[in-house]
Amino acid sequence: MEINLNNRILITEDKSDNELHTFHIPCNFFDILPDMSFVIDSKCNILHCNKAASEFFSLSKKEFIGKNFLDLISDDKKEEFKTNFEQAINYGLNQKFESTFIAFEQKKYVQIILSPFFTVAKTNLSNQDDHLCFVFARDISIQKEKELDLVRFANVAEYTVNPLEITDVEGKIIYVNPAFERSSGYTRDELIGKNPNIFSSHKHSKDFWKNMWTTIKQGKVWIGEVINKRKDGQLFYTDLLISPIIDNNGKLIGYFGIHRDKTEQKKLEQQLIHAQKMESIGLLAAGLAHEVGNPLASISSLVQVIQRTNKDEFTNQKLELIKSQINRISKIIRDLVNFSRQSNYELQSTDINKVLKSAIEIARVSKKAKGINFVEEYEQDIPILYLVPDQLQQVFLNILINAIDALCIDADSMSYFHPNPQIISKTYKDPNRVFISITDNGIGIPESAIEKIFDPFYTTKKVGEGTGLGLWVSYNIIKSFQGEIQVSSSENEGTTFTIVLPINLDTIE
Repeated sequence: MEINLNNRILITEDKSDNELHTFHIPCNFFDILPDMSFVIDSKCNILHCNKAASEFFSLSKKEFIGKNFLDLISDDKKEEFKTNFEQAINYGLNQKFESTFIAFEQKKYVQIILSPFFTVAKTNLSNQDDHLCFVFARDISIQKEKELDLVRFANVAEYTVNPLEITDVEGKIIYVNPAFERSSGYTRDELIGKNPNIFSSHKHSKDFWKNMWTTIKQGKVWIGEVINKRKDGQLFYTDLLISPIIDNNGKLIGYFGIHRDKTEQKKLEQQLIHAQKMESIGLLAAGLAHEVGNPLASISSLVQVIQRTNKDEFTNQKLELIKSQINRISKIIRDLVNFSRQSNYELQSTDINKVLKSAIEIARVSKKAKGINFVEEYEQDIPILYLVPDQLQQVFLNILINAIDALCIDADSMSYFHPNPQIISKTYKDPNRVFISITDNGIGIPESAIEKIFDPFYTTKKVGEGTGLGLWVSYNIIKSFQGEIQVSSSENEGTTFTIVLPINLDTIE
């Protein structure tokens, strides 16, 4: 008997030698297919399988006949198969889905296609009109493992704290992870398709980058420390590893970069270096007080003796000049000694707003400040801190005086750098810290000078207008309160000094 399958293929019954009715395919059609092929009835009994199926399960074709197809499927996928099979049989619709076979007690991922057809043939396995179904199954276990590896990698990439980026062979960014967005300040959409030189801080030479490109184009890994620039202009430091991405044919298809953000580490290193520098200056100050202070006192005494006995006016003028310079040197030494030794001032309950107001009132009466608008913004619930009020006021005054100097061009003519000169002072807080910011719209500080402004004797003012000790003194005072001073400045736009003080256990609520 022949069964016509939509005029596409014939399945015939073999009744020779009174053997059981079995299905077979003319010309072994199914056996030449690389994927597993089955014919099953409406109860999922297997009527036929091909060579690929037999080899996959290590069962002969005869062992398959009469076996229920559901026995091949893992328990967790049986219900899904039944649902798809019912759709195919009841509505005559092809179904395509993924499932899992159990072979040698192992799960194997397969892609299944169900293709139903109807027969009026009667066999010993199907003795009535029946719906039959072709089942084609493709082993996708290796593909699934690759997909799982890809998912695992994607999760590692997305949730690692290290910034990651992938570029094509031309260096255009095709992927960045969330950590990279946080470090750079750019969103993923802003970076895709861009060249990494968007982060350039111009701190590295052309030879530095040439060496990097030469290394990775040769298929080698490159490692180096890189200084990049965030979207907001701030520098961030990373240890960067760039690895070429090679496909199965050995072709270079892109580059993988992993950063280790060490910006905070760099800040701590710089703070440590600065603290060590301050300690060295303290030792130097103590030596200066002894080795220079005593001779200066002797010189000063001799100058005064000569002044009392000398009648020549020209000579006395020069002696007076010498005496003023001796006093200036003595003051510098005293300042060095005072602020290099541990403070003996007693900690007191300190109202930050009150101290800042007092400092502003003192700065306001300066001749240079007459044309400057002082703006004050105070958060009212700033907690009382245990500090040294006089020292804190000195810090505020030092910063305010610098702000006035940055604004004033000529005090006599009331000439200022900005047509509307102003100094904005604010206080605010978060759960752990109090912030005091003082902002001017003056001449600003060059980027090259930002890192040096807290060094002793460093000043951008003209000779005789400043000793270069004010900010150094302020830095040490705030550090003694376990706080910090932050600076942001743009040339010709202005400067903001932000003092950060911790709200600690010694705070009075």
